[in-house]
Amino acid sequence: MTALALDPTPDHLFPEARHRARDAVRSADTTALAQADTVLSPRFYTTDFKAMDRIDVEPIRDQWDALMAEMAADPNRDHFRRDAAFENAIESLPEGLRKEFVDFLVSSLTSEFSGCVLYAEIAKRVNNPDIKALFKYMSRDESRHAGFINDTLKDASIGVDLGFLTKTKSYTFFKPKFIFYAVYLSEKIGYARYIAIYRHLQQHPDREFHPIFKWFEKWCNDEFRHGEAFALLMRTDPRLLKGPNVWWIRFFLLSVYATMYVRDHTRPAFHKALGVDITDYDHDVFRICSDISRQVFPVVLKTEAPRFRKGLENVRLGAEGMAAAKAGGGVMGGLKRIGHGLGIAASLVKLYFLPVERNTPPANPRMAPVW
Repeated sequence: MTALALDPTPDHLFPEARHRARDAVRSADTTALAQADTVLSPRFYTTDFKAMDRIDVEPIRDQWDALMAEMAADPNRDHFRRDAAFENAIESLPEGLRKEFVDFLVSSLTSEFSGCVLYAEIAKRVNNPDIKALFKYMSRDESRHAGFINDTLKDASIGVDLGFLTKTKSYTFFKPKFIFYAVYLSEKIGYARYIAIYRHLQQHPDREFHPIFKWFEKWCNDEFRHGEAFALLMRTDPRLLKGPNVWWIRFFLLSVYATMYVRDHTRPAFHKALGVDITDYDHDVFRICSDISRQVFPVVLKTEAPRFRKGLENVRLGAEGMAAAKAGGGVMGGLKRIGHGLGIAASLVKLYFLPVERNTPPANPRMAPVW
């Protein structure tokens, strides 16, 4: 940046080269944002491919074949095509909103692309025809989603270098069952988040500050179908949904909800522009996701309970305190970070052991996206 600032060459002599240099710097910023590994950022995963290869879908063959037929039909084949309304849509936003909206897009892109990479790798590494077909379809969809978001960022010359991201992002190894729990919830809460925004904007079209929101309804149906696939995968092995694994399910439910709650509260301008209260919006998403998860999970978190709400708020306040302490730096800042970290851990432990609602999933787990 210093070199560019001190460069005496007048802009008008080589305008195209100058613009490319600036665009490269701005694109590098979003790539770095996507590359960052923090507690709140989407992660890249890898798994035990041999175990995935051994999955037998015969116990749920009828539901499986019906879902595969839906995916083969590819109902959103022609959906992800942008129009002229996208031009200069990001650049025209106020600075604070633009920053938070770009953060939202980059986070969404990273999440979609991480799914694409994982699904493509599973499809490549397994021989099981049922599993290979499923993950090819889902990789196709996630690639489409990631490309759509990245093209939107490229309109503002801030596209993410996905090839670089693939090589440099840290990968977390999860056993297949943890992939199932985590990605099932990621897909279903993705549906809940998108449909909640879409329904809100249907009632308040004046709040639609970017055209991408018009694509959310059909887009989130892809996420819903992907979640259906993981619900069926969990049904292939009843052990995944009972005994000690119920404690893992509770862990992933709380992790996903707490992460979303803290992250969303870091985007006040984004939610204000949409015209939604962050806390109310998040709890609406939790309600939708909880209703959906009844299809497969034997427990449901009581997210509307006052103690649950208070616990999440304590986690959020602790996270804000940690961020402020980090920004302050120094020895005192470091000690404050430790204190806030311990407070967050204590709040999460209390949340984890709150009473839950027991649920008996239906014989047929398939659901329709009716929200």
